[in-house]
Amino acid sequence: MSAYWLFKSEPDAWSWEQMVACGKEGTGWTGVRNHLAKKQMQAMEIGDLGFFYHSNVGKAVVGIVEVIKLFHPDPTDASGKFGMVDVRAVEPLPRPVTLEEIKADARFADMALVKNMRLSVQPVSADHWRAIRALGGL
Repeated sequence: MSAYWLFKSEPDAWSWEQMVACGKEGTGWTGVRNHLAKKQMQAMEIGDLGFFYHSNVGKAVVGIVEVIKLFHPDPTDASGKFGMVDVRAVEPLPRPVTLEEIKADARFADMALVKNMRLSVQPVSADHWRAIRALGGL
């Protein structure tokens, strides 16, 4: 059984369009410097799926990514304490699901995106996964 995740990125730093442009080879999810987010990535398996979330600008789930390489060293971390997984774009959401919508829906009251908004990589329950996919038109 796959686990589900949410990956946050500021679209002016790394956008969904840039993710898609990486193609099937995907790219490393670099730059995570939070120990809890690191633990989330260490728990990921090949084939796990995640929402791609535009933070700061847009504040919406815009697409789905897949983990294609397990946790390994992040070359952007000089300390050597943090790592990354590699992900590839799978598909866009036909309709972005905004943070405002998620916060307004009681089904998501206990979702990490609502409770711990600053965490850059976070787990998503199967129920939340299905509900957000449906809201997004999938």
